[in-house]
Amino acid sequence: MRIFVTGGAGYVGSHCVRDLLDHGHEVTVYDNLVYGHRAAVSAQAAFIQGDLTDGQRLHAALADGFDAVMHFAAYAYVGESVQEPLKYYRNNVGATCVLLEAMWQTGVRKLVFSSSCATYGRPCQVPIVESTDQRPINPYGRTKLVVEWMLADCADAWGLGSCALRYFNACGAAQDGSIGEDHDPETHLIPIVLEVALGKRPHVTMFGDDYDTPDGTCIRDYIHVEDLASIHRVAIERLAPGAVEAYNVGTGRGHSVREVVEAARRVTGRTIPVEAGPRRPGDPPVLVADATRARVAFGWSPAAVGIEPIVASAWKWHEAHPDGFDD
Repeated sequence: MRIFVTGGAGYVGSHCVRDLLDHGHEVTVYDNLVYGHRAAVSAQAAFIQGDLTDGQRLHAALADGFDAVMHFAAYAYVGESVQEPLKYYRNNVGATCVLLEAMWQTGVRKLVFSSSCATYGRPCQVPIVESTDQRPINPYGRTKLVVEWMLADCADAWGLGSCALRYFNACGAAQDGSIGEDHDPETHLIPIVLEVALGKRPHVTMFGDDYDTPDGTCIRDYIHVEDLASIHRVAIERLAPGAVEAYNVGTGRGHSVREVVEAARRVTGRTIPVEAGPRRPGDPPVLVADATRARVAFGWSPAAVGIEPIVASAWKWHEAHPDGFDD
């Protein structure tokens, strides 16, 4: 297949591009490099630097002829979305409108969308199933939900086939250590813990140690980025025009903040100091996926289900690239 990947220079997108190429697909990456890294894009992929809001450039790119689109391009800082909601609606929703219009005009009828468990907000049950009410509690989550609505409406209007993958905590790095996570600012737990191990931060702050969990810290479902890549590929290979699908993507196992820190200490052999901090507003105690629907539909299951191998893959990347990509 010829696949057009928006945001393919970003963390999850770049791993998905590599997986697509490894399985024989032809890939073109379209990225504005605001948060992505040119060095993360495989040399085997074609690359176009462009913004999704540039409808003319986007239309010209898609008119080259593609079978499907993978859509990763979005802003993804929850706290920033609260402070600057219009920035998120303009980019995550408005730019997706431009993309969908260009797809409609150029006859591309399949799209796999990078959605999020943030669409659920504070879930009423754990593990979370796809039928759980979607009540996002921040603008970031709302923009992801609005795009899911848009995809369903486009299916009715002009036969778009879409698959929204609602994933939980993406983490880890390529097993060969060649690409990994490089955000500025960094807000994800595992790279923050490893930055402490590298001496780039003085300590890890645990935001709340008095939750109703076994060790008092928040529990999250950590899904390895290469497992995310594999399910994106499987989803796009089987997607039919007109379909409207949504799946949770996680391991079904939760790990606490303390467990992540302890795993990092074992993997790195470093001390990794920890300090307690106040709870962050809106942080649920537990977020864990029920990914049964994806397992049944795709015959897919994550290869990495323990926290230690996930942390080990991330450490391999961070230790070799302490300053991230050299761009």
